[in-house]
Amino acid sequence: MPLELLTGWIGLLFAGLLGLLVGSFLNVVIHRLPIMLERRWAAECAELHPSPAGAGAGAGAGAGAGAGAGAGAGAGAAAHHSTHAAHSAHSAPNHAPAEALNLLTPRSRCPACGAGIAWYQNIPLLSYALLRGRCSACAAPIGLRYPLVELLTGIGFAWVMHLHGPGLATLAWMGFVAAVLALAFIDWDTTLLPDDITLPLVWAGLIVAALGWNTIDLGTALWGAVVGYVTLWSIYWAFKLLTGKEGMGYGDFKLLAALGAWLGWQALLPVLLLASVLGAVVGIAMKYSSGLREGGYVPFGPFLAFGGLLALALGPATLLGWIGL
Repeated sequence: MPLELLTGWIGLLFAGLLGLLVGSFLNVVIHRLPIMLERRWAAECAELHPSPAGAGAGAGAGAGAGAGAGAGAGAGAAAHHSTHAAHSAHSAPNHAPAEALNLLTPRSRCPACGAGIAWYQNIPLLSYALLRGRCSACAAPIGLRYPLVELLTGIGFAWVMHLHGPGLATLAWMGFVAAVLALAFIDWDTTLLPDDITLPLVWAGLIVAALGWNTIDLGTALWGAVVGYVTLWSIYWAFKLLTGKEGMGYGDFKLLAALGAWLGWQALLPVLLLASVLGAVVGIAMKYSSGLREGGYVPFGPFLAFGGLLALALGPATLLGWIGL
């Protein structure tokens, strides 16, 4: 499609539709990538510490993970059903070999009944509405998470097109939006911020700046990455030395470094302050509603991601104004 056609409402519509499709795939990434990482770690542990008893347990865990592999598709079945299935597999002995699992195979299916999901049941947003939020085979509820991820990705892509217009820079920033959204939801579900996404995101931010596809130069992007990492690294060690506890994970350092590489060091203060305020508010609300998970913690990554996306959409100066600076 010629670039001159991707202007105005046509460009925004095209970007939004592309975002919906990418958002459907992000649901797969959000669900499957943590399972793939757990399998990889289990295999590495088994190689380092081979044990007949451990091997059987690992196989059972892997098989349980594979049972819910299809839940990531846009109109897949409910997330809580997938989680329940995985937990059940961990609690019951199962020595069957783990099903092959990656971001492309097996095809999406309902984890409640195992029915395959046809292509016309995977149309972003539309299929969810037509199915009324339920699996067509067994009527199990489909998690609202799936259309939400699709919608957020569509809005993000359209906003990037609005900010940058058609071009390679827009494609790069769409990749940024998709990666940050995936990290936010993975961290909320699992408290993991996978290096498979955070580290490439840091390097991509530096490359985008070097190619001139960003409004900041390479030096600003480089110092953004350095300051972002060192800031949370310092807070982590100060908190640990004072309390003897770990207040966050290393993935948070890398995520803020990635945001700094894309947005520049000037954006780090408003992003960090906004994330801290939002995290505190949500944490307090969950505490009083008994919604905190075991251990009483709230992952910080989703709030960093939210602050980074707002900084992209509105600019760091606007965020500073929101918090009175």
